[in-house]
Amino acid sequence: MAQSTVPEQARIFDRGLLRQRRTRAARDLHAHDFLLKEIGERLCDRLSDVARGFPLTLDLGGRNGLLARLVEGRGGIETLIQSDLSLVNARHMRESGASLVADEELLPFKAACFDAVLSNLALHWVNDLPGALVQIRNSLKPDGLFLASLFGAGTLNELRTCLMEAELAELGGASPRVSPFADLRDAAGLLQRAGFALPVADLDTVTVTYGDFFALLRDLRGMGEANALLDRLRQPTRRAIFARAAAIYQDRFSDREGRLRATFQVLFLTGWSPHESQQQPARRGSGQTSLKDVLGP
Repeated sequence: MAQSTVPEQARIFDRGLLRQRRTRAARDLHAHDFLLKEIGERLCDRLSDVARGFPLTLDLGGRNGLLARLVEGRGGIETLIQSDLSLVNARHMRESGASLVADEELLPFKAACFDAVLSNLALHWVNDLPGALVQIRNSLKPDGLFLASLFGAGTLNELRTCLMEAELAELGGASPRVSPFADLRDAAGLLQRAGFALPVADLDTVTVTYGDFFALLRDLRGMGEANALLDRLRQPTRRAIFARAAAIYQDRFSDREGRLRATFQVLFLTGWSPHESQQQPARRGSGQTSLKDVLGP
């Protein structure tokens, strides 16, 4: 596989470790994929709202083919090309169609080849998101659709808070534990910077409850979403830190039944490859309506 062109000093995530985690999670992903399914369904609903077909579509970062199963029969898709960072996941995908190994940071596709690119909860692990969006836009035919979900700012704030406080109490310092996520305010701007027309970003908040702190950690590992920050702690975490974090979580973020809430904020990005048929903003100063026509006496 070709190597990412992101400069080392600009990297936040360990993409090699992410690949290993996705591979390790592949076997039992079905036991932990409820959030992937829920967000994938919401992504597919947005696709169904578009009144046109997308014969050749890419599923970017498709894990084990989950989105391919959800999108079947929607969007007028005739051929779905699936890709993932993990070879094991790519092999699983072959059961439902064409698949390949591809890094979201270095796409191997020709220019203007897809009618649509879909991505479900994969792009929040990209070191250079603006650069990845440019590559995605280049791979789209004119008037092609980009539709993606990714975790946004506010995701796992409860976990971030508890782990930080536990480490401060036990060690006198804290290490990075939860990824930095994109903010809704900036998301549409990123699409516009990447050259997309009619950019839209919206936010859904999903709250999941768990019976205990360690069930949440098991789910994150099971989804392949455990900490892959380059600046992460490189030695095993002390049991005392997890025990203290669990106690803080239970005290501060539990409901009346004692279940722990975990918040996932999900950004949905929609953009179109530019085409002359698309609605264009009016030229500045070209309006024909006078303020006299709308202001009262």
